[in-house]
Amino acid sequence: MAGVAQQSPAATAAPDTLQGLDSVVISQPLFGSSRRQLSATAVSVRQLPGQLEMSNPTSLVAALNTAPGVRIEERSPGSYRLNIRGSSLRSPFGVRNIKMYFNDLPFTDAGGNTYFNQLAINSASTFQVYKGPGASMYGAGTGGVVLMDALNPRAPQAELEYSAGSYGLQQITAAANWGKGAQRSRLSYAHTRADGYRLQTGMRRDQLSFTSQLKTSEQHALTATLLYTDLYYQTPGGLTLAEFRANPRAARPAGGGFPSAQAVNAAIYQQNLLAGLSSRRRISSRWTNTTAAYGAFARVRNSAIRNYESRIEPHFGGRTVFAWRHQWQQWKLHWQSGAEYQAGYFNTQVSRNRLGTRDSLLTNDDLQFQTGFLFTQLDADWGPHWYASAGLSLNSNRVAITRLSSLPISTQSRRYQPEPAPRLLLGYRGRHGSETQLTISRGFSPPTVSELLPSTGRISTDLEAESGVNFELSHRFQFGKGWDFQTNLFSFNLRNTLVQQRDAGGADFYINAGRTRQWGAESQLNWHRYVSPLLPMLRVQLSHTYSQFTYADYNKLGVSYNGKRLPGVPQHALSAWVYTSFKAGFYAHFSYYFNSSIQLNDANTFQAAPFHLLGTRLGWRSPQQRRWQWHLFAGADNLLDQSYSLGNDINAAGNRFFNAAPGRNFFGGIGLQWHRPTQTASK
Repeated sequence: MAGVAQQSPAATAAPDTLQGLDSVVISQPLFGSSRRQLSATAVSVRQLPGQLEMSNPTSLVAALNTAPGVRIEERSPGSYRLNIRGSSLRSPFGVRNIKMYFNDLPFTDAGGNTYFNQLAINSASTFQVYKGPGASMYGAGTGGVVLMDALNPRAPQAELEYSAGSYGLQQITAAANWGKGAQRSRLSYAHTRADGYRLQTGMRRDQLSFTSQLKTSEQHALTATLLYTDLYYQTPGGLTLAEFRANPRAARPAGGGFPSAQAVNAAIYQQNLLAGLSSRRRISSRWTNTTAAYGAFARVRNSAIRNYESRIEPHFGGRTVFAWRHQWQQWKLHWQSGAEYQAGYFNTQVSRNRLGTRDSLLTNDDLQFQTGFLFTQLDADWGPHWYASAGLSLNSNRVAITRLSSLPISTQSRRYQPEPAPRLLLGYRGRHGSETQLTISRGFSPPTVSELLPSTGRISTDLEAESGVNFELSHRFQFGKGWDFQTNLFSFNLRNTLVQQRDAGGADFYINAGRTRQWGAESQLNWHRYVSPLLPMLRVQLSHTYSQFTYADYNKLGVSYNGKRLPGVPQHALSAWVYTSFKAGFYAHFSYYFNSSIQLNDANTFQAAPFHLLGTRLGWRSPQQRRWQWHLFAGADNLLDQSYSLGNDINAAGNRFFNAAPGRNFFGGIGLQWHRPTQTASK
């Protein structure tokens, strides 16, 4: 059976952004401009316009996986796992070690965790993805940075869409946009529900989002953000290889003294609220300031096989950036300096699970987090060819965990000493759109809340922060008619690498695994062409990611794992898609995704087999000149009906690694948009 697991014998750019050819922009509008400028140095970034509208309308997986070096997995509906260059080593659940921002507001909480699953498909119009350490501008982290923006100047005034698909999938999205220029607002709502491919994979999500930008004067603008999500999704649990082969749609059965996933109604109940205000002010012709402040609240209940966990996580923080620009003869200078601070006051209670209800208390912990950093970065552009960037941040993190459920009440605290994180970049622009960059950066990442207090209940303030130096060479050139090629070579040596482990009962915990070597290559080829009046657009993209990630100095229980491949990271990932549009309003999108084998444990004795995914989406849009525009579409995923696991449980107890992904499945929908005639004409 193809793709079955096997056992082996052994947006609008933010004012404070990084520069680099290794960044990716995925935007919501239909195909339009192919690149945008990020700063005064005019460094181009890769843009994949329309990807969010050219795949399954209920999931971000297909769109984000088109970007080399970026991998998003969905263990079950609503349970996302995002990694950049292999950072899933620390993220068996959710998103960690990646800093995320929404409308200039910190989206990652003070404990280092990001609830990426609270986002709906229409939450953000632009995703900017920066790979590798971004500490010179965004503080602690070695996995990367994601910047999201909700406002889109090309959005219609009103839009409504309904879609449905296999396994009980239904979604309705609605949005209203008003204003123009610097005074714009957007109100959006999304409701998604699905029964899921496997047993115990039902899901429901309701999200309400509001963003309003107000220009108070010629020098000042305010942006208000409100994002609320109510999410429920069931968690089926991992399967052994034998269970996966026998019935991939099954949930985890009872065994080892633990009940089945269905018996305890294994599920996550999650509510998230983010509210914030950002201010952008032009102080003078050369000076500007961007300041943002936010407050957020998360409530999570997790009915798991081992226990019942309840978490309350309020946090707040802010960020300010002063920017100075100056041009002197052939020199262009852009200097940015600022600070960011976050604080969180969490409470986590773990109880026994009595068939899906909370029983007697096991542990009760208060957690306090304080994290902050200062940063500065200077970008210089001289002459028509050369540019450079130098940045530095100084990071400080402090955590205190107080166990209230045992006497005497005790507190364990840890302060991670301030760590400098520099970043240097040198670039050269050649002829015919060619560009070369050399980047050296250092990353620093302390353990997150889920690593300091894992499901075992063991307080792990003895964990060290991981750190490393990344070397990267990037080159891009354009050739022929519409051809564009880019490649990145990187080498990242990481110390004190944080690795997830499992105890005999299946509970996760974390250790520092010495050193790892992570090097690889990421390439992307794009081609677009105007063919004829009947076929006005043809676009092709091919992306490849090569990852050679190995343990360099890792010993566990007297066994050396040096030279073993890091689990959870495929050595090869290949993505290809073709998009074509027709004058009559019809369009077609075809996609292909290949994933090579993935090691599932540190010893490399189990691996998930390679798989090939084919997908398509066909649609029709009525003419844009009309005030009302209809949109009809239908598509399919996994046309080859591959049997594969997406979002494997790494180092799983009892070898329960596998989370089966859906087989061949279909979707379709209808949408309606309203455009103002003046807006249509101006675009």
